[in-house]
Amino acid sequence: MDKVKELETNFNHGISMAERKNIVVTGVKKIETFDSEEFLMDTTLGFLHIKGKDLEIVKLDTYQGTVSIKGEIDSLSYSDTLNGKNKEESFFGKLFK
Repeated sequence: MDKVKELETNFNHGISMAERKNIVVTGVKKIETFDSEEFLMDTTLGFLHIKGKDLEIVKLDTYQGTVSIKGEIDSLSYSDTLNGKNKEESFFGKLFK
C-alpha cells in the first residue's frame, strides 16, 4: 500500500501540445469523464478540463500517469474542485461535519 501512495505522489504534472492536435499530459491520477468533445482529468495539481473536437485517447499509461490525446484542442482549464464542488462538500461530507 505504501508503494501505491509513493507512486501517486511522485507523478510530475506537465503538458506538451503540438499544433493544437496532439497533447500529452503527465501527472494524471484519474480520468473522471471523457468523450469526443471533452476530457476531465484529476491531476496532481488539480482537475484539468480539455475541450475540443474529435478528441480520442491515443495512449494511456496508468502506471506512469500519462495520457496522450489527439484531436482539435480548443481549450484547457484547471480547477481545484470537481464540477465546481469541493470533494469534501458532498452530501455525506456535509452530513457528518
